[in-house]
Amino acid sequence: IKKETPQYIFGNLPLIKDEPLFTFDYNLCIGCLRCVQVCQEKRGIGALGFVIQNGEVLVGTIAPTLKESGCKFCLACVEVCPSGTLLDKDIKGAPTEKELVPCVSACPIGMDVPGYISSIAEKNFNLAQKIIKQKTPFPLVLGRVCFHPCEINCRRSFIDDPVAICALKRFAFEFETFEGDETKAPPTGKKVAIIGSGPAGLSCAYYLAKLGQDVTVFESQAEPGGMLRYGIPDFRLPKEIVDNEIKQILKLGIELKTNTVFGKDITLEQLHSNYDAIFLAVGTQASKRIRLEGIELDGVLWGLDFLRKVKSGENLILPKKVAVIGGGDVAIDVAMTALRLTDREVQVFCLEGRDRMPAHPWQVQQALEEGVILNCGWGPKKITGDGKNMTGVELVKCISLFDQEGNFKPQFDESQKKLFEVGTIIFAIGQALDSSIFNGDELESITGDGKIKVNPDTLETNLKGLFAGGDVVSGPRSVVEAIQMGRKVAASIDKFLGGEGNLDEKLQGNESLTSPKQSDWLGKEAGFADRARVSVPAVIVEQRKKSFSELELGYNQEQGLKESQRCLRCDLRLKIPRVCLPPQKYLEFTEEKIKSIPDNEGVFQLLDQYQKVILISGTLHLRQSLLTELKSRKNACYFICEENQMYTQRETELLQQFLQRNGKLPQGNEAIDDLY
Repeated sequence: IKKETPQYIFGNLPLIKDEPLFTFDYNLCIGCLRCVQVCQEKRGIGALGFVIQNGEVLVGTIAPTLKESGCKFCLACVEVCPSGTLLDKDIKGAPTEKELVPCVSACPIGMDVPGYISSIAEKNFNLAQKIIKQKTPFPLVLGRVCFHPCEINCRRSFIDDPVAICALKRFAFEFETFEGDETKAPPTGKKVAIIGSGPAGLSCAYYLAKLGQDVTVFESQAEPGGMLRYGIPDFRLPKEIVDNEIKQILKLGIELKTNTVFGKDITLEQLHSNYDAIFLAVGTQASKRIRLEGIELDGVLWGLDFLRKVKSGENLILPKKVAVIGGGDVAIDVAMTALRLTDREVQVFCLEGRDRMPAHPWQVQQALEEGVILNCGWGPKKITGDGKNMTGVELVKCISLFDQEGNFKPQFDESQKKLFEVGTIIFAIGQALDSSIFNGDELESITGDGKIKVNPDTLETNLKGLFAGGDVVSGPRSVVEAIQMGRKVAASIDKFLGGEGNLDEKLQGNESLTSPKQSDWLGKEAGFADRARVSVPAVIVEQRKKSFSELELGYNQEQGLKESQRCLRCDLRLKIPRVCLPPQKYLEFTEEKIKSIPDNEGVFQLLDQYQKVILISGTLHLRQSLLTELKSRKNACYFICEENQMYTQRETELLQQFLQRNGKLPQGNEAIDDLY
């Protein structure tokens, strides 16, 4: 800093904190006009402007609020501000790509969400499709059943509601037929066997086939698809969608062998003899069972078995009231399916309160709209019956779910009971693996707790060339998480067979946005921030609750384009060269940061979320001591340390300095207060 630089004088100017996404502190503005320039000339929005008053540059919005000024909240202005006048509200310190584009970082398969949504907005549907197909062979499946963590993290939700990312994925493929070429690398001469044709197995097969591997998929059922075909009701995922997407995958030359049971029709030894690599992608297609008085009576069903029978075309009739036990998505699907098979009421009983149900809120809401009755905080005590058929279920009030250590250990109030008379009770309390697949010495050596043990980085077992993924490794997960695991295994197997493991094709030639200008240029649009989310059209309740036709109809062209144009284009901020910030004095108190510290003598200080010192400590081993503190001191968020062989003397100096400034010792040093 030059000596002639005048001392900063606080101007008592406004500090704007009540706008979405970023703050505006006029006291820190240096009048460089970078924010105005990027808003007007780079983005074409013009929400910011400036005036010269008394010889000083004053920057601000062109109307009283950002919304009224036409701001699109792209945050380019925040990115170029060098003084801290404009700062992200929800991000502390220098933002990372993960924080700036959370829709991408939240997606298990890393989908380029802004890429395909902006392509839709430009009516470049073919490019949108290619971007999506880079990451999944199941676009229309995910466009219906993905639990869309991208939307939960969408930054548009700070303004109103998140962009309908999931519905737009479906729209991209329904409005225009996919015309991309499914290119394949030349054959490698290597053979891969995949056990299971669920989303993990078929995703792995798809990417390996594109990389030139010779793939054979073995499926125990008569038709491929796993839980996509047998576990998700038609009103959520029509059979035709599953058929069509699997057909496209198999077109790559993948061989499919159905009605082939692993361990019975084909053994691990046979696979090792005939294939260079094996992928176990067996799903959790068995219902978790519980012991309960009366559980053996007729009329007691299990969730996944019930769904599988309905999906397989069995003509089930439920003539009396139905009780469903469980609070997850499967329980909700079971209840909505049962409602379509009976004229009587269907009630769901779950241990959790409404706000803690594992089921996704929008699925619970759909069930309630259709007339399913929800009873939270109740668990089954016993099933009553006449010796052959069940007649009801006795329920007891659940007063807590977890013990003090956080373990699942429900507690019940035996004084609160009720009897619900029903003709059918369906348990949907979880999913489990078919343990029969683990028979045999080799497989038993790689299993534990009902799962297969793998290297978390490669998903290879300790048997060379044998990989595992999906529910058989992770336990029950979502469709998109199964696809992610299939992708990961495909990359690992390709590397194992001598390839590079690169799954994503580069988009080349004319596969880019219209022009360099338009890729960064957003333009001014009146009322942009007030555009409400476009609701996905759905069948009216009275029509849908007795039909297995799909609930949601999807966007038409006008609706899809309108919704895609609500995107804030957070990704464009990544293209702006970062303004260099002063180095942070303190490091985040994380294992990654601690491991970069030498394990020498020295003194460290721990700080809380407000960067107030809570502990000063000297030690022989800095890294080791910090890692120990990381496990026990939950309120520590930052740390600073210095190497010093005279660490006890330096600790005393720092404690005395702290005491002089604050009149007391740090919270973590209070035990030695009498010494000072």
